[in-house]
Amino acid sequence: MEPLLAFPLDIPARGRLQALHGQLRAAILDGRLRAGQSLPSTRALAESLGLSRNTVVSAYDRLLSEGYLAARQGAGYRVAAVVPSREASPRAAEGGDHRLHPHWRDATVPRPMCEQPPMRHDLRACVPDASQFPYEVWRRLSARALRALSREPALYDSAVGRRALREAIAGHVSFARAVSCSAEDIVVTNGAQHAFDLLARILIVPGQTMLAMEDPGYGPLRRTFELAGARVAPVPVDDEGLVVERLPPSTRVIYVTPSHQSPLGVAMSPSRRLALLEFARRHGAVVIEDDYDSEFRYGERPLDALQTLDRDGVVFYVGTFSKSLFPALRLGYVVTPPWALGALARARQLNDWHGDVLAQDTLALFIAEGHLARHVRRMRRVYADRRDALLQALARHAGDALAPIPVEAGLHVAARLRWPVPARTVVDEAAREGLRVESLDDSAVGGVAPHGLLFGLGVQPAERMDEAVRVLGRVLEAHRPR
Repeated sequence: MEPLLAFPLDIPARGRLQALHGQLRAAILDGRLRAGQSLPSTRALAESLGLSRNTVVSAYDRLLSEGYLAARQGAGYRVAAVVPSREASPRAAEGGDHRLHPHWRDATVPRPMCEQPPMRHDLRACVPDASQFPYEVWRRLSARALRALSREPALYDSAVGRRALREAIAGHVSFARAVSCSAEDIVVTNGAQHAFDLLARILIVPGQTMLAMEDPGYGPLRRTFELAGARVAPVPVDDEGLVVERLPPSTRVIYVTPSHQSPLGVAMSPSRRLALLEFARRHGAVVIEDDYDSEFRYGERPLDALQTLDRDGVVFYVGTFSKSLFPALRLGYVVTPPWALGALARARQLNDWHGDVLAQDTLALFIAEGHLARHVRRMRRVYADRRDALLQALARHAGDALAPIPVEAGLHVAARLRWPVPARTVVDEAAREGLRVESLDDSAVGGVAPHGLLFGLGVQPAERMDEAVRVLGRVLEAHRPR
């Protein structure tokens, strides 16, 4: 007979009622029986345990009177909404539990972005406006993809991604960014951060490989490569992007955001792009090109991607749909040189085998039918209006305190603080006034953060941008140098 409960009950020959009551109560308190879960009928449980039905009824009734069970006529007994009362876990020793890798000993559960408290004005960076996404189109395409999937064997799929999506991505990046590739060059990932983790696995020899990255730069990538054992070398950024002349000769992996530098927003000049590729060729290095939000450009045609200029197979081009569509989608890709494709595909298979097949098929249809291109064109106009409104408001209300860095693409604008007030102080005081902005402090790689603020374009509508910056202006005015 199949057990009625997912855990055993040990009922002795004597004291059966007390034992049954005590073991069921313990199971409720420690979570083995969860709130709302139905209990077996008194007759069925009595038969399975070799007890009289009266014993089981008495145990249930006692738990009911104590508030652990709830009963409804004809519906039997259910576990009541009781919060499990477990003994407190022993506190980890100062510095974290020794059973963990040293890096993880002080780690806490990250707070999801969606759980951040709402504010009247929201200028946080790296968040696209998902409210204008064509969800009805996506729902229709998802249903079509699901019908097609129902005719396929439900087996594990390719580690490099669905063929239809890789073909769609190849066509998209060829048109949008002049990236020369085919479906065979593409590995689909769960977003850009997943791509960086996979690249770290195949490129880093722990304790030996040096990664050079922009300073200031993208912190999550730095931490990913450090955990893989890379030695990290910060390289300064100026108005032309990464200063190639400052790359250490022993560099073997170079991470750059050439189209819209993260976080300053500058674009790498053509001469720097050629110099960077020449450095990689001469020193046997590879380049990770992160083109995270280049679809949203506001000026002339953007400069060619590094991958487009690459003639020696040294560039890994990383893209994501988190900015152009919505972050929860968790789909990105790597255009990889042929010599690294097998290693990257194998690393993906060992990591999580492959991604969500339904999401991949839906996205393939979304791209192939032109919905992505139309959505990007529409959002490019929206973000351009917000950027213009932001820059005008900064000049009007904070022109003495802030110097915006010119940008021609992307979803954020950085501005240098002219006054000596700490950026974090401005951020904290603005939050108390209902305005969310970010500082550049967390972007430091070499230890010295740029003195400034970061403004996102993904949440605040253009018509409310002036109101938001007026709040910031009042906060900054309190710190005007005397």
